[in-house]
Parts: sequence; C-alpha cells; structure tokens
Amino acid sequence: MQAILIPPSHNAVIYSLAAGGSVSIAALFLAGVLPGLLLGLTLAVMCLFIAKKRDFPKGEVIPMRQALKICVDALWGLMTMVIILGGILSGIFTATESAAIAVIWAFFVTMCIYRDYKWRDLPKLVHRTVKTLAIVMILIGFAASFGYIMTLMQIPQQITGLFTSISDNKYAVLMMINVLLLILGTLMDMAPLILIMTPILLPIVKSIGVDPVHFGMIMMVNLGMGLITPPVGGVLFVGAAVAKLPIERVVKALYPFFGALLLVLMAVTYVPALSLWLPATLLK
Repeated sequence: MQAILIPPSHNAVIYSLAAGGSVSIAALFLAGVLPGLLLGLTLAVMCLFIAKKRDFPKGEVIPMRQALKICVDALWGLMTMVIILGGILSGIFTATESAAIAVIWAFFVTMCIYRDYKWRDLPKLVHRTVKTLAIVMILIGFAASFGYIMTLMQIPQQITGLFTSISDNKYAVLMMINVLLLILGTLMDMAPLILIMTPILLPIVKSIGVDPVHFGMIMMVNLGMGLITPPVGGVLFVGAAVAKLPIERVVKALYPFFGALLLVLMAVTYVPALSLWLPATLLK
C-alpha cells in the first residue's frame, strides 16, 4: 500500500485530475511521503510482531558486499523518482513534462540496463500500455461528464447539507466520509472511486475547512484499504492467487493488518501536519 502514497503515485495524479486540476500534483507527491513512511513502518512492525509470535523461520543474512551491489543496481530505477520529483520541485519540468522524461528514462533502464525484456517483446508492452491508458482515459472522460452533471443538479450541495444536518463538527463529518469511503472501497476499484467521489466530496471538505491536499491523502489511504478488502479487493485476489491459498484464509490472516491500517487512517485524518508539513516547507 505504500506505493499508493509514496511519490510518484499515479493515484495522486488521478486525484488532481478529478479535482479539476485545482490541486497541485507536486504538493500531493510531497504530502504522500510522511503518511507513506508511517504506513510502511506500521506494517513492518506488524510483520515483525507476527513473525516473532508465530516463530516464522528467519531468512538468510545478505553479505554486505551483495547488499551494496543490490543498492547500486536499484539506483538506476530509483532515478525515475528523482527525475519526476526533482524536475517538478526545481521548476525545470511541469508535472506532464517530468512524466514524459521519466518514461523515456524508465524505458532506457528496462531495455538497456536491467534488460528485463527483449526488443521482440516491445509490441506486446506497447499493446499492454495502450490498453491500460485507454481504460484510464475513458474513466477520466466519463468522470468529468459525471462531475459536470452533478454540479448542474447541485448534488454536492445536497450531500453537504445532509452531512452538516447530522453534525456540523469537522471531525464528525470526516469520520462519516471515512466510513462512506471504506464501504465503497470494498465494492469498487480505487481509480474509478477517486474520479467519481472527488467532485462530490471535495466541496464538502472545503466547506468545513479541510485542505484539499490533506483530503487527497485521506482518500488514498482509505481507498487503498479497499484493494485488500473483499468482495472486490483486486490486490487481495492477486495475492491469494500468487500464494495459491484460498481467499478466506488470506482474509483471516489480514485481520491484524486491517486494525493497523485503521490506526494509520485515523492518524492521517486527524493529524493534518502529517500531510501538509512537507509541502508547506518545500513549496514556499
């Protein structure tokens, strides 16, 4: 789940698009750093605790020379993140330009340095990329139309009135939104939900004084949990298939992690500084 938050996250880009481009992609990238590290640390602690409690076998110790070699090899791939973040924060590239440069770099590293694919695999890779891009662009197009229709019908204002009629407390409204997103996240994939729900919920959180960048992090942590929650959780089913285990057994093993993820979600929701401190510091 850290990849949902740690930059460069494509979910942050989708959220910015769903918000009509009014939320800075650079700010969203930076906002995801601390919540992503908190999430990773929480899951690491949970894994260590469970491994020790259940006496799981220990892996082999990697020699220092091999560890250094692994780190050096990884630097080529990690440069992609440096290009994107460095280009945007330094003002050399726009978000779109940095993505284009990063794609060229990633292609070069994959084909010429790591050599994970052969040149004869290129048509298959292009086909897979275009197929994924077509799905995303169709979703964005329909979501934009959906948001326009909702604005005409004043649906966001009606939902805002519904929430505020229950409670005008900022923290209570955020809790209600979290519950709503948690439920929806079990029924739909993450990207469509970001595109559909952002135009509905963003006016609500703005009206109660929540920063749009902060709300983006809340939404991504929340909907990210849906990826491992039945009945739809795509990552859950992929993980079960890779492990060759029945889905019921995998879900049962995830119960402690759900609790840890809920704690992280509450921290991100009610401690805005986790999301806003880094953008405020580096984007002055």
